[in-house]
Amino acid sequence: MQAPTLTEIVTAREKIDNFVVETPVWQWQNREIVEVVGPGTKVFLKLELFQQTGTFKPRGALLNMLDLEQDGLDKGATAVSAGNHAIAVAYAARQLGSTAKVVMPKNANPARVAICRGYGAEVILVDDVHQAFERVRQIESEEGRVFIHPFEGLLTALGTATVGLEFCQQVPNLDAVIVPIGGGGLCAGIATAVKLMQPGCRVFGVEPEGADTMHRSFASGKPEAIDKVRTIADSLGAPHAAPYSFGLCRQYVDELVMINDDEMRQAMGLIFKGMKLAVEPAVAAATAALCGPLLEQLRGKRVGVIVCGTNIDAAGFAAQVGQAG
Repeated sequence: MQAPTLTEIVTAREKIDNFVVETPVWQWQNREIVEVVGPGTKVFLKLELFQQTGTFKPRGALLNMLDLEQDGLDKGATAVSAGNHAIAVAYAARQLGSTAKVVMPKNANPARVAICRGYGAEVILVDDVHQAFERVRQIESEEGRVFIHPFEGLLTALGTATVGLEFCQQVPNLDAVIVPIGGGGLCAGIATAVKLMQPGCRVFGVEPEGADTMHRSFASGKPEAIDKVRTIADSLGAPHAAPYSFGLCRQYVDELVMINDDEMRQAMGLIFKGMKLAVEPAVAAATAALCGPLLEQLRGKRVGVIVCGTNIDAAGFAAQVGQAG
């Protein structure tokens, strides 16, 4: 397996520079977080929710589409996603003068569907994420569109590694970085960059209980699948792991932890109370891990938390936070 090199990651960041922003880092040190983690724990948030389209996803989508020949751009792209990756592919297609036809599950957040269409994408809704993968393969075969995978492949990992590159340049001497895991593409890239730039920093991957594909894959030693996504964090609801991103996670992620839906709801409330940021459940996963299963292990440490993005409507946010135990 060809893991990204630091030179390749730097080059990738330069390649997408015209289309993405360097998202800021904020040291979270107000009363709300200090009461939970203690005054000795230094928490640094990588605010990727301020990225174009509201998530980290354009980084990988752009690198994949920038690698296409003109014929590929002319035929257009297709993608499968609960929302954020579909939005990113639609954005990348518009930026590069191409088109996008994306497949999303019917239960996708309506705000995300609207954002996709706002970027000019054609959106097809199907019953669930498993059907979505089948439908996108059909589109790829029949229309010749290029499939932009949501979490797999070298170019995707290089894209997500640019998040880790920026973070390590912005904050020195981190003891740990906590990354949400869906299919593993984000964690694979960030973990690679972190280990290349700050080798002593530990990388923790966080999964929801209802979409534990990476936990199952680590346990068996090979990419595994789940029969159904059972979590409110639909952005982390990958139906299966994939070889390349799984391989990088196995190589560079030090530990996996699990959180439940209510822990994510509580973290959503904490982030809103302390930072005035309304985030979707998947984005709260890393904070939930810091405040839960990793609390004692990381007490007194310099901890980086990936706030990987958010696309949620006001009503959906309020409904989830309102259910927090």
